[in-house]
Amino acid sequence: MLVKTKDLVAGCILSKDINGFTSRPIMNRKTILTEELLEILKAFLINEVSVENTLVDGQKFTPREIITEEGEEANEYSRFIANYLKVVQTYKHQFQNWQAGSDVDVAKIREIMIPLFERSLKVPLEIFSLHHYSNKEDYLYHHMVSIGLLSGYLAKKMDYNKADVYQITLAGSLADCGMAKISPTILDKGTSLTALEYEEIRRHPIYSLRMLQRSTILKESVKYAILQHHERLDGSGYPRGKGEQKPHAFAKIVAVADVYHAMTSERTYRKKQSPFKVMEMIMQDDFGKFDITVINKLLSCIMNYSMGSRVRLSNGYIAEIIFIDKQSPTRPLIKVIDTSELIHLNNNRDLFIEEVLQNGSNHSLV
Repeated sequence: MLVKTKDLVAGCILSKDINGFTSRPIMNRKTILTEELLEILKAFLINEVSVENTLVDGQKFTPREIITEEGEEANEYSRFIANYLKVVQTYKHQFQNWQAGSDVDVAKIREIMIPLFERSLKVPLEIFSLHHYSNKEDYLYHHMVSIGLLSGYLAKKMDYNKADVYQITLAGSLADCGMAKISPTILDKGTSLTALEYEEIRRHPIYSLRMLQRSTILKESVKYAILQHHERLDGSGYPRGKGEQKPHAFAKIVAVADVYHAMTSERTYRKKQSPFKVMEMIMQDDFGKFDITVINKLLSCIMNYSMGSRVRLSNGYIAEIIFIDKQSPTRPLIKVIDTSELIHLNNNRDLFIEEVLQNGSNHSLV
């Protein structure tokens, strides 16, 4: 919805780019407005902006005046984002209950996750952009909800039946529930973890399995996925590491969804990376650790939703993706907006895509 800038509050989410006098936007779509950013809008004399009708904490945003409403397609997107942010806050409440000693209500998690997953299929491009809404304070809850959606979508694209797609969605969203059994002083620590603290973090898959072991809603294959989602095909990972038992097929999907969302999100110790940079790191630095079929499916999805997108390069230039070569999908042909120069990133190894600013609008992943 289009509203007056003076009616904005911290926590509003931009639904469209804010453009200045150049081709480079002053602020990008999906930016979460802070008090500092609100002052910048005033300094640039921006009088009207398009924002979501939901704040980042899941609360409804009701401005004093709405100048115009968005079209039906934008409304579908807004409804999904509003639903997503509310589910994150519901998940946060559930997690706090687990920290207090309550059992995991798997039926409740299914009740909030499956309808959200079904709604996400109407706006599949957004599944691969959820990292934009994650913040350091609520990262864990965004992470768990997003892993569930990503895992379910990858399973759907890999032609799993509907029942298994739902189960894999639950596997992703519950994989980190064991974090509730780790001391908040470790979870909320603002400095680097000690070796003992890191070892405790590595036990969270075991805690998750213990918390869910008696659930009759979850298949045994889901419980394997939850225990093994940090195990790697080359024998690395945790909690077991090298062993005779290879990760279950469900675990391979959750593992990829987990690392993708983690690396594209802003976290306490690491800055977020673009989907292209993350996939390049997974394929090169982590070669042999993840299932290649799952990786290729994720790459295919990213290629589809990125064609025609505007991106920011590592040198600061804004460009548009013109062509994606299947032989080098993380290094497409791009056109610099300001100069119309064509650059094939595969021939310019010192450059990479730092951030996807705006998705191409004419491509569907369904």
